[in-house]
Amino acid sequence: MATLELRNVNKTYGAGLPDTLKNIELKIEDGEFLILVGPSGCGKSTLMNCIAGLETISGGAILVDDADISGMSPKDRDIAMVFQSYALYPTMTVRDNIAFGLKIRKMPTAQIDEEVARVAKLLQIEHLLGRKPGQLSGGQQQRVAMGRALARRPKIYLFDEPLSNLDAKLRVEMRTEMKLMHQRLKTTTVYVTHDQIEAMTLGDKVAVMKDGIIQQFGTPKEIYNDPANLFVASFIGSPPMNFIPLRLHRQEGRLVALLDSGQARCVLALGTEDMALADREVILGMRPEQIALASGDANGLPSIRAEVQVTEPTGPDTLVFVELNQTKVCCRLAPDLAPQVGETLTLQLDPAKVLLFDAKTGERLGIAPSATRKANVAQFKSR
Repeated sequence: MATLELRNVNKTYGAGLPDTLKNIELKIEDGEFLILVGPSGCGKSTLMNCIAGLETISGGAILVDDADISGMSPKDRDIAMVFQSYALYPTMTVRDNIAFGLKIRKMPTAQIDEEVARVAKLLQIEHLLGRKPGQLSGGQQQRVAMGRALARRPKIYLFDEPLSNLDAKLRVEMRTEMKLMHQRLKTTTVYVTHDQIEAMTLGDKVAVMKDGIIQQFGTPKEIYNDPANLFVASFIGSPPMNFIPLRLHRQEGRLVALLDSGQARCVLALGTEDMALADREVILGMRPEQIALASGDANGLPSIRAEVQVTEPTGPDTLVFVELNQTKVCCRLAPDLAPQVGETLTLQLDPAKVLLFDAKTGERLGIAPSATRKANVAQFKSR
């Protein structure tokens, strides 16, 4: 196990070409599970390859246990990597695939056999040791590729989208297996994915990347609840956050946002800390689960009537789409609710959980919500 630190890491593929990685700063502690997440082409796999030594960095430093490994060859870094394609030797049995790296290191035969048995038991592939990769399912091949990495007992594990070739059901099962494995081994791990569900469920820390830049680094909870900008807010979350373009107003010494459903209007009191934002174009963000069906006990929260445009029952919940400020808005409601298209619902909003973003830059605006729920009571006007 080891700490991993990236200090101002840059990567370019030639003079005149844009940087693929730009000033990457990261540090994960001994035994932590780091997720690198972002869309295709954001630089996450390049960063993984730089950590492994498969790519040379153009600037900065990569440190393991405070020792600079930037100039070391891959074999000297004591890092094991599991590739998206698994990269198994097709003519070798599962046993030989797992043992191959140990034989290269000239480990004694008895020790190799002991290590293969340990890994096979851990991954529950003991019955597959005599088979070849062509005789295995995708999930079994993935376990073998993991076993080959685990047998080395390295300081750090790297996983490059290892579940992307699996079907949806198997991907969920293997995600659970990987989390259980990490809980048992407590080995420092870096995991690349474009799947934000994997990022939220697997990682102790998450680094969200775009265009070679880390947009935000933090715990899954921090990334989800307190996104740094519009990109992070839109990328993390399923279904994604609702975004409503609007103009902020000043009303009775408060900063407010006006919402219009076509049937009614309401006023969300956002706070008074930065009145300079009055009359500014912003994007209001609100997660689907933060919009509830109004009940008798509304706790002083504002509500608005809106017509149902579309419903999507998913099993665990029902997604209901309405229109606010001429923008489609998703509400995540209880699974037993089955409103009909055209039906009017009264929806309850929580201004304390509203996020604001600059309409031009996409950066998060630091609006503090009103101190009390009473200050957030909306003015509801029927048309």
